[in-house]
Amino acid sequence: MTALDLLLPSSCAGCDRPGVACCATCLDAFGPPSRIQVPGVGPPVWALAAYRGPARELVLAFKERGARALVAWFGAMVAAALVAVGPKPWTLIPAPSRRSAARERGGDHMLRIARAVEIAQVASVLRLAPGVRDSVGLGVGERRRNLEGRVLVHGRPPPGTTVLLDDVITTGATASACVRALRRAGVRTNAVLVLTSARPNPSG
Repeated sequence: MTALDLLLPSSCAGCDRPGVACCATCLDAFGPPSRIQVPGVGPPVWALAAYRGPARELVLAFKERGARALVAWFGAMVAAALVAVGPKPWTLIPAPSRRSAARERGGDHMLRIARAVEIAQVASVLRLAPGVRDSVGLGVGERRRNLEGRVLVHGRPPPGTTVLLDDVITTGATASACVRALRRAGVRTNAVLVLTSARPNPSG
């Protein structure tokens, strides 16, 4: 993939239809935020789509395959969703990535999306301590133990509706660990907003 391909994609990242970074059909996989049940997280959790089909392909294309042009699309979706999750002013706290993963992706992908949401402030205050493993293939308990005590808070977000932002929620381990770390630092998380949900009940 060349730099020109990243700036001017020739096909949809979701279905490979020529012409745009994200076609209207794939964009329709995302809707208004739906409240989902995630035991143990605490604040309300909202998802824009189920982690399947075009929605999954678009998230993976942006996260793992360098489809940078999608940042504007995701930023617009998040901006539209914020009205449903709480009153303004909004502060987005991107869920942290492992440093090695962020390096491989050319930067923190959730921070990039958060910065594209022009109506919200961004507080990149969460970090992962060394030793956190890739969560792919880990069970529920393993995911929680993997993050226990390893989400660190650096700084304090400005006042307002504080929204933890992530790309996909599966077991809720990452969201739970982030919310707990913020709470220990004296920060209340008002809502969790994810692009996609891989849970069995993505719409309720």
